[in-house]
Amino acid sequence: MNPSELPGLVAEYARRSVAQGLNQGASGNISARLGDAFFITPSAREMSGLTARDIVPLPVRVAPHGETNDPFLPTPAPVDALKPSSEWRFHRDIYAAFPEARAIVHAHSPFAVALACLRRDIPPFHYMVAMAGGTDIRCARYATFGTQALSVAVLEALQGRRACLMANHGLLAWGSDLAGALHLALEVEALAGQYLRCLQVGQPVLLEDREMAEVLEKFKDYGRKR
Repeated sequence: MNPSELPGLVAEYARRSVAQGLNQGASGNISARLGDAFFITPSAREMSGLTARDIVPLPVRVAPHGETNDPFLPTPAPVDALKPSSEWRFHRDIYAAFPEARAIVHAHSPFAVALACLRRDIPPFHYMVAMAGGTDIRCARYATFGTQALSVAVLEALQGRRACLMANHGLLAWGSDLAGALHLALEVEALAGQYLRCLQVGQPVLLEDREMAEVLEKFKDYGRKR
């Protein structure tokens, strides 16, 4: 892919995240990686109106634990350059920790936020939970938005997974491209809503470990051409 095309795609998927009910206003953020850089939505801008000119480039680099300095741009930034999303740290750290990650969608979607405010994982109440890579979808412990502590918490919750909830915050999903990351984020939001509805009636019957192991095995070839 031509690097000049990626900012436009990130902006397009930011607009899609609003149209599909994952985000509203300036909430949430989206990024995509190409080589040693990633392109992320800006801070405090309406997601529904973003264009390629609004997307901010940042380098992928492994920073020491507790690093709090502002990011630097791969090339000198114009004086009027937009600031990257305040959540740039966990985007950078996910790309560093998971080389196969090429896109990240973070959303403040209604059902995921409600479940995250209960600080509950999504257990194996439905086999589609396996789409996130494991037998459950964890809820990362709470940390203030935009901090390195939140990045650390998210990375813990993502071990062996491609998605997680974030306590009192929202959801996060990563994929091999923007389409995959958005698709997974939408699936997590749907699962959060379904699980919340189950809880209104009682505790759902959970799938057993062996049953989820069968699903995870099937998902290794899910969506691939034969």
